[in-house]
Amino acid sequence: MNIVVIGAQWGDEGKGKMVDYLAADARLIVRFSGGANAGHTIVLGGEQYALHLVPSGILYPDKSVILGTGMVIDPEALFAELSGLEAKGVDWRGRVLISDRSHIVLPSYRRRDKDMDAARRKPIGTTGRGIGVTYAMKASRDSVRLADLSDASRLENLDEGDRAWLGQWADRLLPMSVDLVPYLRARRNSYVLFEGAQGALLDLDTGTYPFVSSGMSCAAGAAAQGGVGPRALDRILGVFKAYSTRVGNGPFPTEFDPASQSALDAYIRETGREYGVTTGRPRRCGYLDLVALRYAATANSIDRLVLTHLDVYDELEEFEACVAYRVRGRIVEDFPASLADLAEAEPVLRKFRGWRKPIGAVRAYEELPREARDYIAFIEEYAETAVSMVSVGSDRNATIVRESPWTRS
Repeated sequence: MNIVVIGAQWGDEGKGKMVDYLAADARLIVRFSGGANAGHTIVLGGEQYALHLVPSGILYPDKSVILGTGMVIDPEALFAELSGLEAKGVDWRGRVLISDRSHIVLPSYRRRDKDMDAARRKPIGTTGRGIGVTYAMKASRDSVRLADLSDASRLENLDEGDRAWLGQWADRLLPMSVDLVPYLRARRNSYVLFEGAQGALLDLDTGTYPFVSSGMSCAAGAAAQGGVGPRALDRILGVFKAYSTRVGNGPFPTEFDPASQSALDAYIRETGREYGVTTGRPRRCGYLDLVALRYAATANSIDRLVLTHLDVYDELEEFEACVAYRVRGRIVEDFPASLADLAEAEPVLRKFRGWRKPIGAVRAYEELPREARDYIAFIEEYAETAVSMVSVGSDRNATIVRESPWTRS
C-alpha cells in the first residue's frame, strides 16, 4: 500500500511529525521532492530533531528511508545532517538510500542562487541553498545526477572547482545509491510512505507562481519522482494547520494586519513556534484560508486532511477563518491564479468560538471540546474532505486518529 503525505498550505504544516507518526506502520519512507531548503521538525521524548534532506522515518531503527528522484542533494548538507543524527544516537548507516537519478547541488549553484535573488526587483525570498538553480540546470539538461558521478565524461562540462568538490563526496555517495523503480517494484507489497516537501501552494505549477519552490510539491510528484506510477498511489493525505503561515515573499490573503492584529500575530508565532527550521526566519501568520485549502485538496485529489497545531488556539476566546475573498468589490470563492487579484484580496471571515482549555492530553476525538469539533466539522464541509487525524501537540504521541490511513476502504 502506498500513501502520499503532502502539505496543503505554503509549507511548514507539520508534515514531518505526521510522516514520523505514520512511519511506525511503514516499511519504507520515500521523500520525492525538494532539497535542503525544506525543514521538518520531529519531537520525540522531549528531544527535537530537525531534518532537512533525510526523510522523517529515520528515527525508527528498523525503517529504511530513500531520498527520491525528484530531490536535489547537497552532499555537504546531507552528511552534516547525518552526523548530527548520529550524535543523537541515531544509527543511519545502511538505512539511508539515494535514488541514482536524483540531482546534485554544486557550490556554484548556491552562489548563483543568492546572486539571482538579490538581483531581482522583487526577490522571491529563497533560502539561497542552490535549490532553484539546480532544478533550472536539470530542466536545461546541464545538471549532474548521482549516477553520473562515476562517469568522467558527464562531468567534463563542470568548472574545475565543482569537479574537485564532487570528488570529495563521490566515494561516500555512490554506495548509498539505488535504482528506485526496480527497488520499489521488488517491494510492491510493502507499506510505503511518500513524503513531500514544502506545500501544495508552493508547487511550481499549481502554487502562487513565481513565489513558489522550483520542484514538485504536489501529490502528483510522488508518482513522477517517487519511483512508482500514478495508479500505484492508494491514498493522499494533505496536512494543514489550524491557521495559515508563509515564509518569504508572495501573496498571503489572510495574513494578520500588523497595525490591528500585532498581539494576535505575536501570540500565534510564539505559541506555535513559527520560525523556519532551515533559516530561522519568523513565519508570516494569518487565519486559516479555507479558499486556498479547498483548492489544494481538489488540485491534489486529497483523500483525507490532517489537521495540526489545533492546540495553538487553546487560549483564544474566538478566532476566524477565511471563507471567501473580496477582490475589488467582487466576492471570489475560488483561489485565483492572478497575483494582482491575490494581492488585493480581502478575506471574508467567519467567526468561531474558542474552547479556552488545554487539549494537548486528548487522544480521542470525542473528548475534544465541542467548539473544536465544530471548527473541524466546518472545515470538512467547506473543503469537501474529511479530517482523519488531528495533532494536538509537537510530540509524536500527541495525535488523535479518527481513521487509520493504512486501512483500505
